[in-house]
Amino acid sequence: MGNAYAGQPKSMRFEEVLHNSIEASLRSSSLVPRPVFSQLYLEAEQQLSALEGGSRADNEEEEEEGDGGLEPSCPPNPYQIHPPPEGCCTTDGFCQAGKDLRLVSICSEPIDVPAGFLLVGAKAPSLPGHLLVCAVDRRFLPDDNGHNALLGFSGNCVGCGKKGFCYFTEFSNHINLKLTTQPKKQKHLKCYLVRNAQGALTQGPLICWKGSEFRGRQTPAGPCSSSLFPPLPDSSGPPAAFSSEPSPGTNPSAPVGAQPAGPGSDAPSLPAAAGPVVFNGKDSPQQQQQQQLAKGKLPAGPRPSALGIFSNSGPPKKRHKGWSPESPSAADGGYPQGGGNRAKYESAGVACMPPVGLVGPASVTFPVVTSGEPVSVPENLLKICKAKPVIFKGHGNFPYLCGNLNDVVVSPLLYTCYQNSQSISRAYEQYGAPAMQPISEEMQLLLTVYYLVQLAADQVPLMEDLEQIFLRSWRESHLMEIRQYQPAPPQPCPPAPGPAAPVTSAQLPWLAGLAASSCNDSVHIIECTYSLAEGLSEMFRLLVEGKLAKTNYVVIICACRSAAIDSCIAVTGKYQARVLSESLLTPAEYQKEVSYELVTGKVDSLGAFFSTLCPEGDIDILLDKFHQEHQGRISSSPTAASVTKSMSLDVGGVPACTSDTQNLDLGSFEKVDFLICIPPSEVTYQQTLFHVWHSGVLLELGLDKEHVTRQRVEQYVLKLDAEAQARFKVFLQNSFQNPHTLFVLIHDHAHWDLVSSAVHNLYSPSDPSVGLVDRLLNCREVKEAPNIVTLHVTSFPYALQTQHTLISPYNEIHWPASCSAGADLYPEDRKYFGLSEFIESTLSGHSLPLLRYDSSFEAMVTALGKRFPRLHSAVIRTFVLVQHYAAAMMAVRGLSQMKNYTSVETLEITQNLINAPQQCPCGHGLMVLLRVPCSPLAAVAYERLAHVRARLALEQRFEIILGSPSSGLTVGKHFVKQLKVWQNIEDAEWRPQTYLELEGLPCILIFSGMDPHGESLPRSLRYCDLRLINSSCLVRTALEQELGLAAYFVSSEGPPERGPRSEGLESDAEKPSSTDNEDEELVTEGRPLRSTAEKRSPVKRERSGSRDSASSGCSSKASGSALGGETSAPPGGALQGEQARSPQPCGPSEDTQRLWATQGPAPQPDSGRQTSQRSVQVAVPSPRQLPAAGASSSPPGPAAGASSSPPGPAAGVLVRQASQCSLAKARRQPPVVFLPKLVYDMVTSTDSSGLPKAASLLPSPSVVWASSFRPLLSKTMTSTEQSLYYRQWTVPRPSHMDYGNRAEGCVDGFHPRRLLLSGPPQIGKTGAYLQFLSILSRMLIRLTEVDVYDEEEINVDLREESEWRYLQRSDPWPDLELFRKLPFDYTVHDPKYEDASLICSHHQSAKSEDRGPPRKPEDLFVRRHTARMRLSKYAAHNTYHHCEQCHQYMGFHPRYQLYESTLHAFAFSYSMLGEEIQLHFIIPKSKEHHFVFSQPGGQLESMRLPLVTDKSHEYIKSPTFTPTTGRHEHGLFNLYHAMDGASHLHVLVVKEYEMPVYKKYWPNHIMLVLPSIFNSAGVGAAHFLIKELSYHNLELERNRQEELGIKPQDIWPFIVISDDSCVMWNVVDVDGGGERSREFSWSERNVSLKHIMQHIEAAPNITHYALIGMRKWSSKAGGRAVREPFSRCHVHDFIVLNVDLTQNVQYNQNRFLCDDVDFNLRVHSAGLLLCRFNRFSVMKKQMAVGGHRAFHITAKVSDSPVAVVPAQYICAPDSKHPALAAPAQLLLERFLQHHSHRFFPLSLRNHGHPVLLVDCYLNLGSQISVCYVSSRPHSLNVSCSDSTFSGLLLYLCDSFVGASFLKKFHFLKGATLCVICQDRNSLRQTVVRLELEDEWQFRLRDEFQTANAKEDRPLFFLTGRHI
Repeated sequence: MGNAYAGQPKSMRFEEVLHNSIEASLRSSSLVPRPVFSQLYLEAEQQLSALEGGSRADNEEEEEEGDGGLEPSCPPNPYQIHPPPEGCCTTDGFCQAGKDLRLVSICSEPIDVPAGFLLVGAKAPSLPGHLLVCAVDRRFLPDDNGHNALLGFSGNCVGCGKKGFCYFTEFSNHINLKLTTQPKKQKHLKCYLVRNAQGALTQGPLICWKGSEFRGRQTPAGPCSSSLFPPLPDSSGPPAAFSSEPSPGTNPSAPVGAQPAGPGSDAPSLPAAAGPVVFNGKDSPQQQQQQQLAKGKLPAGPRPSALGIFSNSGPPKKRHKGWSPESPSAADGGYPQGGGNRAKYESAGVACMPPVGLVGPASVTFPVVTSGEPVSVPENLLKICKAKPVIFKGHGNFPYLCGNLNDVVVSPLLYTCYQNSQSISRAYEQYGAPAMQPISEEMQLLLTVYYLVQLAADQVPLMEDLEQIFLRSWRESHLMEIRQYQPAPPQPCPPAPGPAAPVTSAQLPWLAGLAASSCNDSVHIIECTYSLAEGLSEMFRLLVEGKLAKTNYVVIICACRSAAIDSCIAVTGKYQARVLSESLLTPAEYQKEVSYELVTGKVDSLGAFFSTLCPEGDIDILLDKFHQEHQGRISSSPTAASVTKSMSLDVGGVPACTSDTQNLDLGSFEKVDFLICIPPSEVTYQQTLFHVWHSGVLLELGLDKEHVTRQRVEQYVLKLDAEAQARFKVFLQNSFQNPHTLFVLIHDHAHWDLVSSAVHNLYSPSDPSVGLVDRLLNCREVKEAPNIVTLHVTSFPYALQTQHTLISPYNEIHWPASCSAGADLYPEDRKYFGLSEFIESTLSGHSLPLLRYDSSFEAMVTALGKRFPRLHSAVIRTFVLVQHYAAAMMAVRGLSQMKNYTSVETLEITQNLINAPQQCPCGHGLMVLLRVPCSPLAAVAYERLAHVRARLALEQRFEIILGSPSSGLTVGKHFVKQLKVWQNIEDAEWRPQTYLELEGLPCILIFSGMDPHGESLPRSLRYCDLRLINSSCLVRTALEQELGLAAYFVSSEGPPERGPRSEGLESDAEKPSSTDNEDEELVTEGRPLRSTAEKRSPVKRERSGSRDSASSGCSSKASGSALGGETSAPPGGALQGEQARSPQPCGPSEDTQRLWATQGPAPQPDSGRQTSQRSVQVAVPSPRQLPAAGASSSPPGPAAGASSSPPGPAAGVLVRQASQCSLAKARRQPPVVFLPKLVYDMVTSTDSSGLPKAASLLPSPSVVWASSFRPLLSKTMTSTEQSLYYRQWTVPRPSHMDYGNRAEGCVDGFHPRRLLLSGPPQIGKTGAYLQFLSILSRMLIRLTEVDVYDEEEINVDLREESEWRYLQRSDPWPDLELFRKLPFDYTVHDPKYEDASLICSHHQSAKSEDRGPPRKPEDLFVRRHTARMRLSKYAAHNTYHHCEQCHQYMGFHPRYQLYESTLHAFAFSYSMLGEEIQLHFIIPKSKEHHFVFSQPGGQLESMRLPLVTDKSHEYIKSPTFTPTTGRHEHGLFNLYHAMDGASHLHVLVVKEYEMPVYKKYWPNHIMLVLPSIFNSAGVGAAHFLIKELSYHNLELERNRQEELGIKPQDIWPFIVISDDSCVMWNVVDVDGGGERSREFSWSERNVSLKHIMQHIEAAPNITHYALIGMRKWSSKAGGRAVREPFSRCHVHDFIVLNVDLTQNVQYNQNRFLCDDVDFNLRVHSAGLLLCRFNRFSVMKKQMAVGGHRAFHITAKVSDSPVAVVPAQYICAPDSKHPALAAPAQLLLERFLQHHSHRFFPLSLRNHGHPVLLVDCYLNLGSQISVCYVSSRPHSLNVSCSDSTFSGLLLYLCDSFVGASFLKKFHFLKGATLCVICQDRNSLRQTVVRLELEDEWQFRLRDEFQTANAKEDRPLFFLTGRHI
């Protein structure tokens, strides 16, 4: 066994190590047996010397086994073969039982493989081309790393099925291997067998026996990597199929360590050592032989990797007691060979830190773990080299460094990159792929050399580039497997350079040197013999001797110690080393370093150097000389110091002022409140205050009255500084005290300060600002408050899109979104100019690029960097740039010799800055933004430039402003005065508080702060000088944030002077090049933001507030934040409130011939904004466009005193002068941006897809890549796809506030009330979220409102007085005796029956003009009048309502699962139908207590009913039935709030086919499912079955409770039948002035249904009433409607039905329409009482879906479902009329409703002679009146003795209708008769039985039928005329 387990941890069990050592010694065939205890307690670090032979091939046993390998020095003993038993088979390829074992023969046969066994292929010497199939216990086979195989054997024969072979010798005899040597499983079991896609058994990967792999170290398992290569699962084979045809010479599917077999030959088992073992400086003979073997026999396949070879304890080699494959020793990974200590230190730290990039934002301070003798860093190294070398640890051990450690930087980033790239193949395991070989260490190092060689002299290596190279190389070498297992095709990538054969460590130095030979010594290779220490010492020597002056990178390789290589890479190029070493500083360290250099005076040497540059002496001497010469000519002007004296702003102090479900229920909120949290920047704070103030959002949300004060606005904006915590507590208290207010917590600039509060607690408890966002916004109170929604707003959302994010991807809003039809919504006078447009301007075909770098500046910085190596480059860059600006100012002022001491670019900027105001009559100038991130340097720059300006007497020409986040603006008095003139401001105290207010001011804005905090810049910004940004911090957020400062809205009229062609922008919208929005058009919300006036007359808003983030700028297409570019557009108008103060471009240019309109988010009232216009020479009528409200009043504050119409310029202003106005120019062209060369290259270089390279950088410094194995971002990705990409491939650092999110237990870790609004910089996100608040507020109001029918009662004037009235107005309940005396009011007063036939009685005589013309059927719904009402707390709700109180009621509760309901059949017989009715109840478990079940058996017996005498306020006695169809979502079935929480029984009555969908939406409701025969029936069938079922149940309950001693009449007999649209209930409170007084007052209030039901149920003598109902609500109901408390009339919609009294009165089960009127008439004619409580009313919600409108009448066989007109609903019998797909009864009712005048021509508008209806009310239309009579004996009918009828309608008349009954009635001559029967036969029988032919004349052609098919059973009619 040799030294296979060298470097084992001390924790290994003694007996196991002892066993291994003894066995290795006994079985070793080497000449000198190894000592027995050579393995015990060894540490790998002790084996530094190769003299011990520790790195040679350590399994000699396997060396002798290789077929073409090394043979031992003496021949082996011949193996004695035992003769086979007599009579058994000895044929090759068959077992001794005679069964075929050859793979080719049995590959398709099913093979029974026991659990834990694998199929493997064995090689027989006698059958060279065949494999024999064997089943072997997996425990005796090695894992993928060549370890953990038990010694011994256990196998089965798959041919004969014999089991239990315990020795391989015995097994080899059984399968007839016929060996001449000792049988060894390692030699003869060659490969696994797997099934391919067709199910055939094929050769799979080779078995990884020890020694056949290249040795390497295991990757330390850190938190970012799961177990490396888990053992194969307990199955019959590997988890997925392999390629059955490996290409010659390669086996792409071979696992780690396996050597591919060549065709027809055994694969050589190569020795494990690939690096030479040195004996006194020479290779050992054995090693030389091995190298020759390797050179001759290396296969051409990919190099097997060294990743993941566990050097762990492993199992003991025999089956010892107490050890099983599951025991810990099998799974514990040991430390890497040769790197134990390193693994201890780094597995926790480095391995879980994916690289940030060699250029990265973080300072990595990991301990440098080393071995061997230390290396001394020479003194004065920095002085000699002019740069600190940066040493990146690579593979293996790194030596100690001592001595002058300050002059070197050591980083583990490259080591981490290597480790992560080793884990590439693990990503495929989820697809079922076998473990593929990762990229080898040798190949990694070689590819690194290739990469460094091709870098240009001014390029810096990037870790992301290196990772992609490794990925590409690995993909190329595993292309076949990747295609097999990858779900999506791999991205096209060029083949990586590399040898075809695997690289050995011996070849590596030579190949690396060969690669580096072509690069002119920029990469130097040092090869070491023993350790890296030699190489490092050599490198330091060469550096000191100056021999590496041209070398940028030194690669040190030590490949001799063992199979594992050691390596490191030193960056020695002055430029590269400086950039890389500075990139390792954190922002805090960077600031500290710069401050230190400034404070200690290190920069003085730099100043002294500048003084020597000027040929005429010190620049300051020149300046003083110039000042003296010109002093006499210059009027006495204040000095720079006095001009720029601090005028700090006087900002007044701000006045101090748990749920079951996490889901947001908008319906439970009444109003919206908000708090905007912003970074601690004074300018951003003032800017946000300004936006909120002028957006009108406070008025719209009802948070303030008419006049909003500044102090009031300040309560809604929170600056996240030291005082924020106290104010935030007030916000939390408000949210707690107002649970019905929805609080929106807006986190603006949300990518700022994502530091975890845990970091604050650990490292900086004294600094309150660290982790403040996390402490406030992620506190428990915010997370748990059900009424707080957090909206994160940012242009750079990447750090909030990680694997641990709290924000669901569904809660991301990418703004502006798009709208396919929105292209014409926005005028084309604004175009957004974002990053992609800036990049595009650098392409060929553009006049001058807008992105530039300054080569002469960069050259000077580089030269000075070499001269002053100890100074930070930021210091050097700042001093050089300030010097350039100073020289340029001097050159412009006439000192032309200074042009040589500045750059062309700086000179252009300065000339334009100084000269622009002179070219404009108003003095408008341009702004130069000078970005100096480091505050101390910004102060230095400010002082120096102010001094130069003062000496050159330029104080009046332009201002210099120091912009710092912590302080407000300071602007000189002279310039404040100018601004006030331009902006028409009369307020003496006004000072500019935001950068936007500096519009038109000629100035240099020195913008400091490590990050911009959301400050917006004015449109006069002309130059954006970013040459000083921290170019070493290359992360996507930082780059885009800096470049976002220049994002701009330009006027698209006329081509810009420079920049991209204007038409290019237009075409961009159609390109799929967006990376930050989903499509290319505009947001839908934009539509309401524009007024119709704006659409009619598009206006050009000159001072676009779109420049700042608050506007919703009205641009056509906007381009996005992402580097890949996006095309989209912002909706809405320009920023409100700023136009009034915006300076105007001068002269009659095209720009000024338009009005300035202030368009803001839609109907928001605006305080005090006035739109100014200019009187220009062109006579243009210019009516001022004022805001809708409040325009005349001026609030105190910024807009105060704005004059309404400023005077225009003098009429004689020359057009030539006007055309030079810098402000007018600025509107048409975006600013020019200057970048550092490094950043410029990064931004402008693109990958193969056209994506800028910068987009593939790490997205944010607070996150890390989850894996090196990640696809590249694509240019065509939408922002949603980008979000999903970052969510998959980035994880937060431990310091990130989301780091611990996964453990919080939310579903998927997402918080349900977190939203993210992202959009490009300066696109108008502030305006968007303020508009969002307005929309949300309106939505809440809309959610709490409902449209209810609001119609006056009809036919009220037909009532007569006195005898109709119930005069006891104060009675709470009707007096039974009084009530009986009231006559029944036959007239229908419900407005929904306005089109129904009027029912006449002897009390009424209607006039024909009382009834209007009939309405069209389609108008019936549209024309009904509704009113919008606010939902009360007692409303019924649909499925969209969710609140915590009724969650349990709805069944969404943990205790009740959705499936917990049972189906019960319930049958009863009904004689009229002649059959048994079978109904089904679906009863949730939670509602079973309402029912009685049989015991045992659980059969449903009855529904429990209470007693009449029960008095309880806790429940409603009457069961409520709601028939419904087509309204599973919209039906108002949630009665929890309506019943005020009282217990009640509610049953939904649904059709069979709709049952599943109703059950889905209402899982906790009882369902009564109608039989399938009623699937096409109308509401009459439901009412009929409800009533019959209830009566049957009443009988059952009476019988059941009679046994308990209760009288039958004591059982409660009432049920409620309610429509599914009843939403609220009201009660009228009457204050009467006495019983008979006409004076009385009344008021209406909303009450609960519980209140009404308990009042009705408590009525005395209630059981004497058959039907009880209430009024339908109407706002127009006067005192007359409610004066009488009770009426005896029709009741509708919500009725309380006495099923006992109405036992013999049935609903008509065939009816679709008017079935309630029909039933009311039947009940009354049966002598029963109907009572309407007039003081109660029900509101019915208007619903556009479901109900009777669900029935559509169409032709049965038509291809297209065309509606049929009602005239076609009947036809002549036996005609060829197309059959209709509708029930016959529906056709009849609809026909009679619209065309009954065809049957009753005399009745049309003849109300004095109605149509007589017998036993049934049918609607004959509003033009025909009817009279209803019942044929039942003893029924109550109107007196008809003196009436003459114009028609008679007999509908399905029964035996009660006889000839004698009909003879009582008188008819007009020519009156018509219509008889309707089920079939023609019944028709004839009825005519005969009723002797109709005596008085009526019939004709054959007067017979009709409904237009149904025969199988649909049409109805037949016969019409006749009275004789």
